[in-house]
Amino acid sequence: MEIRELLQAYKKGLLSEEEAARALTYSDLGFAKVDRQRSLRCGLPEVIYCEGKTDEQILRIFEDLRAGSCKTALGTRLAPERARWLEGRLSGLHYFEKARIALLGEPMEEVPERYVVVATGGTSDIPVAEEAAVTAAAFGARVERCYDVGVAGLHRLLSKAELIAGASAVVAVAGMEGALASVVAGLAPCPVLAVPTSVGYGASFGGLSALLTMLNSCASGVSVVNIDNGFGAGYQAALINRIGVKNSEDTLY
Repeated sequence: MEIRELLQAYKKGLLSEEEAARALTYSDLGFAKVDRQRSLRCGLPEVIYCEGKTDEQILRIFEDLRAGSCKTALGTRLAPERARWLEGRLSGLHYFEKARIALLGEPMEEVPERYVVVATGGTSDIPVAEEAAVTAAAFGARVERCYDVGVAGLHRLLSKAELIAGASAVVAVAGMEGALASVVAGLAPCPVLAVPTSVGYGASFGGLSALLTMLNSCASGVSVVNIDNGFGAGYQAALINRIGVKNSEDTLY
């Protein structure tokens, strides 16, 4: 429910003062305080990080988001067996197994004539890339995937130069030495969101090598998220893709 709808419902007596106040603050479940106001402040709703939570806790948070009229509710890092348990209890839940993401509701309306590119250095980086791609798509971005275009075969990436040149943002996902982000930033006239992955042999130190390479990139326009954090990059890409199209009447400020 957008803020204007909420105020109109209160004015018509469809919501009590307590219900309206709760929708504009947060819902206290005891084990979690669900931020129903997030989309009004930030344009995108709160997202559930599922690892470390019980199945019942995840279910109750999803139910609370739905009760607060959240039209696009995401749960990340959700294992397949847990997703199957939730699907039996939540109608309208869609699970993206490669991304380990559950979507309750529908994706946000796609931003016209804009898109985000998600690229990987190798095939082994795809699970993290899918987390980024599904997140961005859920929040209104058209996503173009360019997988296995790492620097070991530079011609593969150069064949996508035109696609990269038209993007609002590029998510570059790579393990090993993590050089993909620097090369992409040399081609892209837009922000490049670098995601180091834990893919690689021993001296990659679980993604630390790729992280340091990306942080020390000599190319301008590269921002780096945490190791294997596809969600963070996809969320940021969606925000960039939405710049200039947000309706200010639907926000608090």
